[in-house]
Amino acid sequence: MIVQRVVLNSRPGKNGNPVAENFRIEEVNLSDNISEGQVQVRTLYLSVDPYMRCRMNEDTGTDYIRAWQLSQVVDGGGIGIVEESKNINFTKGDFVISLYWPWQTKVILDGNSLEKVDPQLVDGNLSYFLGAIGMPGLTSLIGIQEKGHITAGSNQTMVVSGAAGACGSLAGQIGHLMGCSRVVGICGTQEKCLFLTSELGFDAAVNYKKGNVAEQLRELCPAGVDVYFDNVGGDISDAVISQMNQNSHIILCGQISQYNKDVPYPPPLPPAVEAIQKERNVTRERFLVLNYKDKFESGILQLSQWFKEGKLKIKETVINGLENMGAAFQSMMTGGNIGKQIVCISEETSV
Repeated sequence: MIVQRVVLNSRPGKNGNPVAENFRIEEVNLSDNISEGQVQVRTLYLSVDPYMRCRMNEDTGTDYIRAWQLSQVVDGGGIGIVEESKNINFTKGDFVISLYWPWQTKVILDGNSLEKVDPQLVDGNLSYFLGAIGMPGLTSLIGIQEKGHITAGSNQTMVVSGAAGACGSLAGQIGHLMGCSRVVGICGTQEKCLFLTSELGFDAAVNYKKGNVAEQLRELCPAGVDVYFDNVGGDISDAVISQMNQNSHIILCGQISQYNKDVPYPPPLPPAVEAIQKERNVTRERFLVLNYKDKFESGILQLSQWFKEGKLKIKETVINGLENMGAAFQSMMTGGNIGKQIVCISEETSV
């Protein structure tokens, strides 16, 4: 059987911006036979995420993320449907997810690498398992629970950078749900600002491309900042940290402004900002959601419940077609998405 797949065509270089041409699509032959323990799946949706940028380098700089190899199939978060199974845990028609799903229309996988999911948790919106009811949702929820130190009723102000992205758009809402009295988002367009305040319940939003971020934050956070959900790093984070209160907390989710640069993770703060952080005893610890696997099951149930109750609004930017994976990745890295960036490979959910 002939299937299509996406391979890494070239590397952008540690200090380069990724482009669609770093990927290429090709046809390969998929075996008609599957071995004991394997399943053949058809891909429904694939995820593109900022963390993947380091996978484009020869060395990812971390021990828990492996690099993509040139001319080899690319992989990441994906969901699909089982078409044939020789694994006792899966039957034809099951929906399954993996963090290492090959960017391929159909694929044969070891059943041990897959997890079965229940469509009822997402009211049939299967792509949500790659976003709000998946890793980005868990990252936001567990990050806030473990590192945010939110106490309901204590008038805390939360700031979220990258606030219209996959994690940020959820983090602000979860901040409110867990008891923050004020949530302010930072993003890069007026459209995103309006989306945050009119649809997601943020109290205010700052467009970092217009005006002075520090001045706008001072105006919008008169009592200072108690919790900062940081998706971006760089100058924006320096402006936020400068306005953080004594004994406040940074949830270090990501540093997308630094991903096209050859710097350590998390990147060091400028000396003046580091001095403020130390003087005010602001916690800024690396947060890795994979260290909290024991909280995944209860986290998914909580996120699903909030979604079903209408308390957690979910937004996606969907692009169709495996041939557009590279374009989707480039767009996501430059802020072209609102909410989670998803690529739809196939919408047919029956076998």
